[in-house]
Amino acid sequence: MIKENQRILNITLVLLDVIVIALAFICSFFLRFKTTFFGPIGAHLGFQSYLIFFTFAVVPVYLILYFAFGLYKPRRTYRTNFSEATQIIKVNILAFITLVSILFIINQPNFSRIMMFLLAIIATTFGIIERLIIRESLKKIRINNRNIKHILIVGDNDLAFTFARRIHENPYLGFVVSGFLGRSEHIGMEIEGSRVIGAFKDIDDILDKHRYDRVVLAIPLKYYYRIDELVESCERVGIKAEIIPDYIRYFPAQPSVDMIEDIPIINIRYVPLDDDFNKFLKYTSDYIISIIAIIITSPVMILTAIAIKLTSPGPIIFKQERIGHNAKPFMMYKFRSMKVQDPNEEKSEWTTKDDPRKTKVGDFIRKTSIDELPQFFNVLKGDMSVVGPRPERPYFVEQFKETIPKYMVKHQVKPGLTGWAQIHGCRGDTSIAQRIEYDIEYVENWHMGLDLAIMIKTTVKKNPNAY
Repeated sequence: MIKENQRILNITLVLLDVIVIALAFICSFFLRFKTTFFGPIGAHLGFQSYLIFFTFAVVPVYLILYFAFGLYKPRRTYRTNFSEATQIIKVNILAFITLVSILFIINQPNFSRIMMFLLAIIATTFGIIERLIIRESLKKIRINNRNIKHILIVGDNDLAFTFARRIHENPYLGFVVSGFLGRSEHIGMEIEGSRVIGAFKDIDDILDKHRYDRVVLAIPLKYYYRIDELVESCERVGIKAEIIPDYIRYFPAQPSVDMIEDIPIINIRYVPLDDDFNKFLKYTSDYIISIIAIIITSPVMILTAIAIKLTSPGPIIFKQERIGHNAKPFMMYKFRSMKVQDPNEEKSEWTTKDDPRKTKVGDFIRKTSIDELPQFFNVLKGDMSVVGPRPERPYFVEQFKETIPKYMVKHQVKPGLTGWAQIHGCRGDTSIAQRIEYDIEYVENWHMGLDLAIMIKTTVKKNPNAY
C-alpha cells in the first residue's frame, strides 16, 4: 500500500513538473517574442517549431535530470526544502547547457538562446515554488493523521527513547511509533506514548501478527551480536530493517557515506562545500562579488591609504600570517591601523577596546571595518572567501586547538571577511567556544541563501565588538 501511494505521488509529481515546465516555456516564449524587454523581436521561428523542440527535447531532458538528481525520491524525513531547491537549480543549469548543445548539434542557429536562458530562470523559480507547495501540503496532510507510516522500535534504551521522542515531536514526518521491543521486565511499560509490546525474542511472532512499515533497530553496542538474527527476522516478512548506531553520539553532524569498492565509510561530518557544484557556486560568487566590491570601494580605499600615509609612519598595508583552508597558512591583507610594532609582540596579543597601539585613523577604520577591505584581494587570490569563519593567527590556533573542542573544524572551508559568528557579535576578544559553535554551524549548514543573509546583515548591522 505504501509503495502504491509513493508510485501515485511520483506520477503526480511528474505530471505537475511537465505542467510547470510547459508554463515556464510559454512564459519565456512570451517574454522573448511578445515583449521588447530583451531586445528587438525581429524575425524568428514560429511557435510550432518551439513546440516541437519542447515536446521532443525539453521535456525528456528535464525529466531525465529530475530523476538523475533524486527529485522523485521520498523526502519525508528531510528537515528543510533547501536541498530540493538546490537540486532544482542544478537541474536547470545542466538542462540549459544540454539543450543549447542539442541546438548546436542539430544546427539550429535561429533558435533563441535568450529564450532558453529565460526558460532556465523561470523553470527554476516555478519548480522551487511547486515543490515547496507540494511538500508543505504533504506535511499538513500528515499532521492530520493521513498518509501515516507505522514504526516498530527494537530497543528500550535512551537511544530508542530519544528517537521515539523525535517522532512524537515532529508529526509532519507522518510516522507513528506503534510499539517497542525490549527486555522482558519492561513489557507493558509506556514510553513517549507507546508501549513495550514484547521482548526481543518475540520479534518473529509480532512481525507475523502486525504489519509495520519500518522496523528500527536501536540497541546498545553490547547487544550488537543479535543484529544478524533481528535483521533476518525482518527480511523473512519482507520488511527492511534500519539501524540507528549506538555510536551516533560521536556524530557531531549529519553523516554521509562514501564507498571504497564495496566497503561503506561513514563520514561523521557533512560539509556542503565538499560538493563540487557547491564549490563552483561559492568560488564564482566570491570572484564576482570581490571584483564588484573592489570597484565600488576603490575611492574609500584610496582615501584610506592617503590618510594612513599622512598620519603614521610605516607601510599602508599590514600583512599578517593567518591559518586558512585545510590549516594552510597564508598572508592576510589589512589597512594598517596600528603603530609599527615588534612582530613577536604583535603575533600573541589581542586587540582591545582602548588599545594604545591604534592610530587615530586606525581607530576609525577598525570601528567601520574599512581596514578589512584589502581582503577582497585575498578572495581574488583564492586564500579567502567573502563569507566564512574568520582566520586566526598561528599562535592562537596552536593554543585553541588544544583547549577548544572541535576548534580545527572551521578550517574545513575557506576563511571569510565576515561570517556567521561575526553577525552574532562574536568578534574581537569574545568567547572563542561560542564563536566556534557558530563557525561549525556555518560549515555544516552552508547554502548560498545563508551567505547572502550574512552579507546583508554585515552591511546593515553595526557590530559592538568591532574595535
